[in-house]
Amino acid sequence: MSDELKKIRARIDAIDDRIVDLLSERAAQAQAIGHAKSGAKYRPEREAQVLRRVTARNPGPLPSPVLAHLYTEVMSACRALEDGISVAFLGPQGTFSEEAAIKQFGSQALLQPCASIDDVFRQVEAGAVLYGVVPIENSTEGSISRTHDLLFASSLRICGEVLLPVHQCLMSKSGKAAGVKKVLSHSQSLAQCHEWLNQHYARAKRVPVVSNAEAARMASKDAAAAAIASRTAAAVYGLKVIAGNIEDEPQNTTRFVVIAAHDAGPSGKDKTSLVMSTRNLPGAIHALLTPLAQHGVSMTRLESRPARTGRWEYLFYVDIEGHQQDSNVAQALAELGEKAAFLKNLGSYPVGMV
Repeated sequence: MSDELKKIRARIDAIDDRIVDLLSERAAQAQAIGHAKSGAKYRPEREAQVLRRVTARNPGPLPSPVLAHLYTEVMSACRALEDGISVAFLGPQGTFSEEAAIKQFGSQALLQPCASIDDVFRQVEAGAVLYGVVPIENSTEGSISRTHDLLFASSLRICGEVLLPVHQCLMSKSGKAAGVKKVLSHSQSLAQCHEWLNQHYARAKRVPVVSNAEAARMASKDAAAAAIASRTAAAVYGLKVIAGNIEDEPQNTTRFVVIAAHDAGPSGKDKTSLVMSTRNLPGAIHALLTPLAQHGVSMTRLESRPARTGRWEYLFYVDIEGHQQDSNVAQALAELGEKAAFLKNLGSYPVGMV
């Protein structure tokens, strides 16, 4: 070993010693905060501020998403020194929902898989877990209807969002392209890989199931089946990847929301989600959105969905920039409440990081 290499390794060892000391000091301070405050140990706005600050300070060479992941794990480990955080997600193990939950809460969170999106809501509403992570929309295939319906009906709030790049893989027991007679996956994933399947497996039957991970589990027991799921699911269920990154849109991203009995405080870069309906008057939609423009509130999403209360009646799901405690947002919401036939604030929360 050269003298130069020895010197570099010695410097790395010294840096590691400093990192261990600083991590221990940080954990002790986190414990002190936990003892000093009451209520929830997880504050979405504070953790968002920490991640933004450290990534803004990042000089490289580590990419900012990697640095954010490391700090998420540090915060997750510090929370676990107390009682930890319980989180329900759409299971089983190996789903993209699980990946989103780990991205948001870290690997030290107490993760609980649920059989359906409804079950995630029920677990949080019953107090069996503190938080839930559910998909709400995909950049390619649009909104998740069931999540929207449950947000409308539930008293739970949105306290965070997670943006997860989604890379789909085709996998089977053998890992061979020949012999695949049916392809199993969630309906959204089948749609996201529609053109690729047309080109490579046009004759294979496409079978929608409750989740990608369930598709992987089923494929692990059926030699004629292949599943579309994540590489994590392949590892969990002992499958071999036939082809990777088969999604039709390379920038394919799924947005998840974190649901809880509370929303988040202002973080400095926030979003507020609403659901509303209009009165049956000419120009009602324009009038409904006017308060946002008058108070300088930017709308980032507007989607209509049929209401279940009658024919040809619609609910409008809207995302706006800012927190409900921001003065301009608060004024706009007050005026919206006067103009709308129905208005529900689903929560304010930090904007998710890619």
